[in-house]
Amino acid sequence: MKRILVAEDNKLILETIFHSLKREGYEIIKANDGKECLQILEDTEVDLLITDLYMPFVNGNEVITIIRDERKKNIPILVLSAAGAEDNVLKAFDLGADDFMVKPFSLVELNVRVRKLLALRR
Repeated sequence: MKRILVAEDNKLILETIFHSLKREGYEIIKANDGKECLQILEDTEVDLLITDLYMPFVNGNEVITIIRDERKKNIPILVLSAAGAEDNVLKAFDLGADDFMVKPFSLVELNVRVRKLLALRR
């Protein structure tokens, strides 16, 4: 079973993603902010990270930077953010994100993108 870590400070969005991906057969781990996300990644192997950009303590761009530059992890990263301005998208990609979705988003599209990112990781 593929394990997905979702870092999102909006509880409603976090629960919506959790239930949607759980129905698809994935194991989902929830993080309420970037600091908790990084703590979970210390001890837990995941197959995909879905992260918001604007979260308390450690933002999504910092999470991406730490994962890619400091920890040298190559897990796929999908950014899910309301901050969909071109410069935000390009910065996330420059830091090492693999995909970017703008909120509000379609759960169907999220599931398709998750399947695609997990398939590429094999």
